[in-house]
Amino acid sequence: MTQGAIPAKRWVYVIPVAAIMYMLAYLDRNNVSVVLPYLHGDLALSNADKGLAGGIFFLGYVFLQIPAAVLAQRWSARKSVLILMVAWGLSAVLSGLVQTRVQFYAARFVLGFFEGGVWPAVLILLASWFPLRERARANALWMACLPLSSVLMAPLSGWMLDHASWRWVLVLQGVPPLLWAVVWWFAVADHPARARWISAAEADHLARAIAADEAAKSPAGGGSYLAAVRQRSVLVLIGVYFFWITGFYGFSLWLPSVIKELTHDGSATEVGLLTAVPFTVALVVMIANAAWSDRTGRRRQAVAVPLAVGIVALLLGQAVHGALPRMLLLCVTAAAVYAPYGPFWAIPGQLLRFEVVAVAMGLVNALGNLGGFAGPYLVGWLTDTTGTSLTGFAVLAAFLAVAVLLVMVGLRPGPSSPDDGPAGAAPGAVTGSTDSGNSAANSRS
Repeated sequence: MTQGAIPAKRWVYVIPVAAIMYMLAYLDRNNVSVVLPYLHGDLALSNADKGLAGGIFFLGYVFLQIPAAVLAQRWSARKSVLILMVAWGLSAVLSGLVQTRVQFYAARFVLGFFEGGVWPAVLILLASWFPLRERARANALWMACLPLSSVLMAPLSGWMLDHASWRWVLVLQGVPPLLWAVVWWFAVADHPARARWISAAEADHLARAIAADEAAKSPAGGGSYLAAVRQRSVLVLIGVYFFWITGFYGFSLWLPSVIKELTHDGSATEVGLLTAVPFTVALVVMIANAAWSDRTGRRRQAVAVPLAVGIVALLLGQAVHGALPRMLLLCVTAAAVYAPYGPFWAIPGQLLRFEVVAVAMGLVNALGNLGGFAGPYLVGWLTDTTGTSLTGFAVLAAFLAVAVLLVMVGLRPGPSSPDDGPAGAAPGAVTGSTDSGNSAANSRS
């Protein structure tokens, strides 16, 4: 059967259900950025306090990364995500019921704790459904829920704030994950062999393709968990992700506040609508960059070049004056910091075999996302200290510069490198899955 004749229902069934699920998770993570400029009275916060409220989520985010990744690999990604979805939905509802600043911090920490395991668990799930040559596109289409969530939900949050208190915004936006958990349970399967809607031809094709991906990997990518995570390339990936995510969340969580300033304290609805514009640009660029990465196999460039553009745009945005030029630069910066997502998460699977890649991805995501705490807090603290946001955003640009340097120097091409050639040959990918491939093949035999 030719490649063109292979059915591709996995793109229609797996990606949309997972994307909507994580879009709801990202909503509960990111709605605080829209809410923070409108906290008054009992929870009035300084800029440093707001940075802490935005960033403390990521301290909780660290703890379940590796456990959830291992559970997804050894037990069930479908069941792991379901449990976490219900837990984070309840936590999001409770965050709107807090009465003190300390309780608000605690609620954000707990929300991060339960959401932390979802990302690596879904990456493991996608590894069972998409061969390496498709992985950056699959990752990017799923991760498109990140900017898409902001495109759709920032205006919604703004509109809700104009008609209800911030408490009701947080409570009501915590309900959808509880409802989507039902859809997730009936629509998602851990492996192609367990899905009722997939054809035998598609399942067999996936089994062969994923097994071939695993066979092509270097034996050095296997071994024990400890040996895998001590590899130089894994340590570099942790560094890249930390410095990138510091700049990423330092920018994205303060974006509504910057736009509120540009509109001269416009309404929440106006701020929400304008906040959606940079994320719309980011969505398009993110998918295009992933497609280019899959086509060429140039993972390093697909990560480093956008981040370098982001550095320039971030600094220029603090130097120019006028609402329109600054808005255009915000759009460029948003596109630049979102664009690397698909290619970056397509790298670990090329370096590591399926039996150990879950722990490596969990570790990269856990330690890297500490940047999600550092970025927002740094911007808030430096803004309070210096009286201007210029210093904070200059520091974020410096963090992105370190990420670019680590990508270009620390991940040089070589055996099993992210830039070994065309994506169809053996591209860098998030994970491979001999286990999932074998399970599909065995089930169909």
